[in-house]
Amino acid sequence: MILALDVGTSSARAAMYDETGIAVPRRFHRVAYEPTITAGGGVEHDPNVVLAAVATCLDAVLAGPGLPDVAGVGVATFWHGLLGFDATGHAATPIYMWADTRSAQEATLLAGALDEAALHARTGCHVHTSYWPARLRWLARERPAEIQRVARWGSIGEHLELAFFGEAATSVSMASATGLFDQVALTWEPTALAAAGIESRQLFPLVDRHEPRRGLRPAWARRWPALRGVPWFPAVGDGAASNAGSECIDPSRVALNIGTSAALRAMTTAPGPPPRGLWRYRLDRRLAIVGGALSEGGNLLAWCREVLRLPEGAATEAAIAPLAADSHGLTVLPFIAGERAPGWRGDQRATISGLRLDTTAAHIMRAMLEAVALRLGIVHELLMPCVATDHAVVASGGAFAHSRTWAQIITDVLGRPITVLPDEEATSRGAALLALSALGLRPELASGRPPIGETLRPDAARHAHYRDALARQRALDARLA
Repeated sequence: MILALDVGTSSARAAMYDETGIAVPRRFHRVAYEPTITAGGGVEHDPNVVLAAVATCLDAVLAGPGLPDVAGVGVATFWHGLLGFDATGHAATPIYMWADTRSAQEATLLAGALDEAALHARTGCHVHTSYWPARLRWLARERPAEIQRVARWGSIGEHLELAFFGEAATSVSMASATGLFDQVALTWEPTALAAAGIESRQLFPLVDRHEPRRGLRPAWARRWPALRGVPWFPAVGDGAASNAGSECIDPSRVALNIGTSAALRAMTTAPGPPPRGLWRYRLDRRLAIVGGALSEGGNLLAWCREVLRLPEGAATEAAIAPLAADSHGLTVLPFIAGERAPGWRGDQRATISGLRLDTTAAHIMRAMLEAVALRLGIVHELLMPCVATDHAVVASGGAFAHSRTWAQIITDVLGRPITVLPDEEATSRGAALLALSALGLRPELASGRPPIGETLRPDAARHAHYRDALARQRALDARLA
C-alpha cells in the first residue's frame, strides 16, 4: 500500500491507496485550517499548525487494526508558499502564501527593471506577487529583522522533512513554481536570484521526485512504526499531482481543477516557453506542466456564502441554478485575491458593475461564478497551442461536488464537453500513483483509461451569451485599467 499525503491551502489529507491506485476504505483523514488574513493583502499560514495537522492525519490513517504494509509515502503540497528556516532548521517565518499580494509594489518595480519576457521564457513564471522574487524583496523592505534570522528559504514540504527526518531537499517540481528556477538548465536561475536578493546557498539542494528519504527521527518512528524505514518521496506541486491523479498526463487531456483556487493545466514534454499569460512548471525533470491558475475558486464560493449570507449547500444551489445565463445584468471582475493568469496584476481588486434595486444575493453569486468561468475561458484559449485540437477536459475538485451548476457554467463558457470525475481527491491519488511509479510498482506515467465520470455538454445558446459577457468583462477591465 501507498500512503498519500496532500497538504493543501485549506486542509491536510492523508489516505491509503492499493497498488492499483484505488483508495483503501476507512483509511482517509482530513484536518482543516485557515490562513491569517491581514489588512493590505496578507495571507499567512502558521507552519507549525500545518505540521500538526499533517501529524494528526497520519495518526488517524495509521491507527486501528488491519493496517497493511506501507511501501512508500507520496507527498503533494501547495505551490508557491515561502517559508524561512533558521540555522537549526526550525521555521523562522510564517508561510507567505500564493494569495499574499503585499509585494505588488516590488513586483511592479522588478517588472520594469528586468527583461520580464526573457525571464518568463527561462523560468516559466511572470513577475508577480505569488512568486518568490517580489515577496523576498518585500520582506527585505518590510521585515528586515525577520529575514536576518533566516538561513535558508523553502516551502512546507521542506518543513515536514526537517521535522520528520532532520534534513530536507527541494524537489524540481516545487522549485519550478518559485520564479527562481531555470526550466531549461533545471537549476536555480541567476538573474531571478539576483532580483530576489538571495544566493543559491540560501536555498535547499534540488532533487527529483524519484529520490526518497528514509529514516524517521526516533520520536516519529516510535509514533508511526509502520513508516520506520519506509521511503518518503519529495513533495511535488499539488497541481502536478492533481494532473497525475486525473490521468491528464499528456496534451490530449486538460485538467480543470477548482479547489481553493482554479486552474487549467496540461502536461507536456515539448520544449519552449509557455504562451504569455500562462506559466510552465514541472512534475519532474522530464515532464513539464503548462497552464494558468486564478486566485479565485472555492475561496470565492465561500466568500459569497459568508458575505451574502447565503445558506450552505443545496439551498444556494437551488437559488442560482434556475437563473438564465448572464441574465442578472452584472459585469464582474472576480479578483478578491488579486489577479494571476492571464494578466498577472497582483494589485487588482474585485469589481461588481450593474447593481440595481432588484439585484439579489443569488444574482451576485451567479455572476461571481460566471466571472471565474469567463477567466478560465481566457486561460483555455491561451492554452490551445499547447494541447491537441480534440483534447478532453477532465474536471476534479471539491467545488464541483458542492455546485454542479458551476461545472455546467464552465462547460458552457468553454464550449466543449467536460467530464467531472467522481473522486474529489485527485491530488491524493496522484501522489499515490507517482510514488507507485517511483517504486517500480506501476509503469511510469502514460496515457490512461478514458476518463470515468459524468460528462457535461455545452449549450450553444448559453455559449453565445457568455461570449458577449466576456466582451463586457474585458471592456470593464480595460476601462478600470
